[in-house]
Amino acid sequence: MKQSSQLAIPAQLKPLLKLTQRVGRDPSLTQASTGNSSAKLDGLLWIKASGKWMVDALRDDILIPLDLAEVTDCLLTNVDPTERYARASLETAMHAAMPHRVVLHVHCVNTISWAVRTDAPMQLERRLNGLAWRWLPYVASGLPLSLEIKHALSAHSGTNVFVLGNHGLVIAGEDAETVETLLTDVRRRLAIRPRPVRAPDLSALLEICCDPRWVLPPADHGLHALGTDDTSQAILEKGLLYPCQAIFSGSMAPERFRPVNYRGPGNGRPGPYADRQFLIVKGRGVVVSRSMSRVELAMLSGLARVVQRLNASTPLRYLTESEVASLFSHRSITNYAVTTAISERERQH
Repeated sequence: MKQSSQLAIPAQLKPLLKLTQRVGRDPSLTQASTGNSSAKLDGLLWIKASGKWMVDALRDDILIPLDLAEVTDCLLTNVDPTERYARASLETAMHAAMPHRVVLHVHCVNTISWAVRTDAPMQLERRLNGLAWRWLPYVASGLPLSLEIKHALSAHSGTNVFVLGNHGLVIAGEDAETVETLLTDVRRRLAIRPRPVRAPDLSALLEICCDPRWVLPPADHGLHALGTDDTSQAILEKGLLYPCQAIFSGSMAPERFRPVNYRGPGNGRPGPYADRQFLIVKGRGVVVSRSMSRVELAMLSGLARVVQRLNASTPLRYLTESEVASLFSHRSITNYAVTTAISERERQH
């Protein structure tokens, strides 16, 4: 069966769409087009299309129907379903591998703040005690992640919460209400108070913005902590923490997250940096390129939220060079570039 966008969305999916929209409105749960939701119904896997924003669930056809038997056959033959279904979420294999009727995957900043730690399993054991949860060390999205999910479920069939190392959170259940209740519980257990944000030096940043390439980020003072907070800078200088950080910045190394210096009035412009979409200015804050997309801005804001929940003594597990390299040879980087452009165009109308 071919995927079809002509099928009407069944009424039974309305609770999932409402949950998806609520999740999409919360930048601490999902940023821009990240995250995905799905439901298995009458032989179909209804899953968020790649590049769609969860916040648009009630005003746009963000779900596409896939033949569940065909998707399952892909998994059995070690074929990533996205090779057959071009519009499907990169995480389609993971959703299909889980037997639950409803599956929700979010890039929860609190969860990621735990999931980038080397001691994450121990820290999570205490906080998630009593839940049917499992920790999965980092593995690439798509087919590799689905295989790890299947392996974990074969040993612990009742698992309905997965914390994905250097990635995010997956919650599953028989209906949207159950999933939302569980999500609320997990968020409460994993909540971390962020460090206070120091105000940006707007006069210095505005001087840099005399260069027409740069503007202040719109109404996000939390984002400026990347420049004003020494701890955030120390964390980001050492490596990349999770895939979206690498993909949205187009960088295989942490250089673009290292601060540049402001050289004072009359000489505040920090150099060419023509290939950058943002500049972290040491001690001052952040400026962004006029061409920076809303997707990229949301991703950068999400990163700021994560590092504000880490501290100087947190034992961190950065992505390895080979893991980062695989992101840029994988469909994810092509998918990101294409779907970002599509997403930007669609949301302007």
